[in-house]
Amino acid sequence: MKQNQILGGLFGLSIGDALGVPVEFIPREERIKDPVTDMRGFGTHNQPPGTWSDDSSLAFCLCESLCTGYDLNDIGKRFVDWYDTGYWSAHGNVFDIGIGTRKAIQNLKGGMEPIKAGPRDEYSNGNGSLMRILPLAFYVEKEDITTQFNRAHEVSCLTHGHIRSQMACGIYTQIAVNLIGGMDKERSYERMIDVVSEFYSSEPYIKEIQHFKNILEKDFSEFSSDEISASGYVIKTLEASLWCLLKNDSYEKTVLAAVNLGEDTDTVGAIAGGLAGIHYGYKGIPKRWIESIARKDEIYQLGKRLYQSLSNK
Repeated sequence: MKQNQILGGLFGLSIGDALGVPVEFIPREERIKDPVTDMRGFGTHNQPPGTWSDDSSLAFCLCESLCTGYDLNDIGKRFVDWYDTGYWSAHGNVFDIGIGTRKAIQNLKGGMEPIKAGPRDEYSNGNGSLMRILPLAFYVEKEDITTQFNRAHEVSCLTHGHIRSQMACGIYTQIAVNLIGGMDKERSYERMIDVVSEFYSSEPYIKEIQHFKNILEKDFSEFSSDEISASGYVIKTLEASLWCLLKNDSYEKTVLAAVNLGEDTDTVGAIAGGLAGIHYGYKGIPKRWIESIARKDEIYQLGKRLYQSLSNK
């Protein structure tokens, strides 16, 4: 693992997030008329350019916790601190939070065990755990396959406990681990299909695997944009993010494609941007975007801390 990959992942995620914040919830038709080509400000949430949302905040909370080891209680405490005080927010305030994530953090505040905090009903399959799972891939990269999946599932459960959300996090983490290991994006995707298809071939996962058939059974990169939805449903978000990664050949093209799908622009931008950031590296991200991002120096130092802690693991 290289520091360039960790910094690429963290900046890649937060920049994709920030590109999407000003145009969140706006339909794709508007993006076709007025595509995002560079960092904007204000818009949907009235935030200055370079502002990232809860997606990055919770990913940074997870990342900082992992610098000291794997502890679900500590991760949960940091999520609560973000919710209560704006800890690891872009400008000291929380301006965007999903329904499921809010409920889970309230459960955590009430003393509920972290593994049980996330709602588990089928309708609680928003993308709120998928959007923040990326730092875990760096932490589990050297672990065995079972541990990689189990920890992805556990970290998902802090906010999203349904098995579908857990599996989405497992799939995404596998691609990230493959990229960290040096595979190109196509091979990372193919390897993920092999590993995921085997791991999820038994109960309790086998009943849910049908929901991932687009990702696991088809030549996904050949889908047209009309076949891709960028909604907040975890399956659609994962599909859109992976499609953007596979269809494009640079970090910049990947995140702009993600944001210009419309709908849940910040989260699709963040999820696609995290993988693209690992693949193309910190040096592959446009410098103008790095310079424009909120708390860039602190993000850089966080990446260095994670790299140093994992080097000593």
